[in-house]
Amino acid sequence: MGTQTSENFVQRTLKNTIAGTAGGIAVCLVGHPFDTLKVRLQTQPVVNPVYKGLTDCFLKTLKWEGVGGLYKGVGSPIVGQMFFRATLFTSYFQISTLVAGSERVGHRLQMHEYFICGAFTGSIAALIEAPIDLFKSKMQVQIINAKAHGTKPKYSNVFQCGYDITRQYGIRGAYQGLAGVWLRNIPANCFFFGFYEVSRTLLTPEGGTVLDLSASALLTSGAVGGFLYWFLTYPTDVIKSSLQADESDRSKRRFKGVVHCTKTLYTTEGGVGRFFRGFLPCLMRSLPANAAMFFVVEKTRQFLAHKL
Repeated sequence: MGTQTSENFVQRTLKNTIAGTAGGIAVCLVGHPFDTLKVRLQTQPVVNPVYKGLTDCFLKTLKWEGVGGLYKGVGSPIVGQMFFRATLFTSYFQISTLVAGSERVGHRLQMHEYFICGAFTGSIAALIEAPIDLFKSKMQVQIINAKAHGTKPKYSNVFQCGYDITRQYGIRGAYQGLAGVWLRNIPANCFFFGFYEVSRTLLTPEGGTVLDLSASALLTSGAVGGFLYWFLTYPTDVIKSSLQADESDRSKRRFKGVVHCTKTLYTTEGGVGRFFRGFLPCLMRSLPANAAMFFVVEKTRQFLAHKL
């Protein structure tokens, strides 16, 4: 938060919802191809892997599916991210306002308070993000199963995927791997928002406020927050992806939960190194995608602050 004029709850919510929606579109368009490569590398079998590495995954995706393969499952994120990021940023700025209290409205929080706000935001956002991530992941990894077993992909698009899973397995099916999403989201968003705000503070021009940041400083702050989100918590995302890529039918699942998944991946699939599969495309994605997202969010908020 920066210095700003007084605004009521409705104005603040509307501004943050619109800004978050715009940010969701930006992060999805910029980052989804990297995310597809990341998830496929994370979840492919250790025995007879489909891809030899990042470059091989990229080239085979283009060969087998064309450029559209890099945007496999994008329907869920681009619709879901609009709703999810609206919820994420609305929650974050509302929580920040509550932490500030009436005596600090319009003023910066202490740095540790931004980390706390991010952690609470992550726990709330997981309830929206979990099914979005699930349907996206199912679409992204089905090519692996199809190639391994010589079958056709099960789902033609992400909406069919979501409909079929929810119809057959109910709301619990749509929230497969929720514990893994919480495991990742709470610390990740703590770092995400915390280091973003630290960066904005450090880059604020002398005598100015965070509202005076240049475009390059704002992009840098977003890149730093996004990079540290993944750099500091990546193994938890591998666990989350493995849980969500598992069978939808509970009786056929390989993993019983977070602890069992962690132990199984460690003991049977390469030790510590297993938790860093897909690390490179993830870090490559984190910089431009989050720089774009935070830039769009902040510029949209600034624009709407004068319009609402």
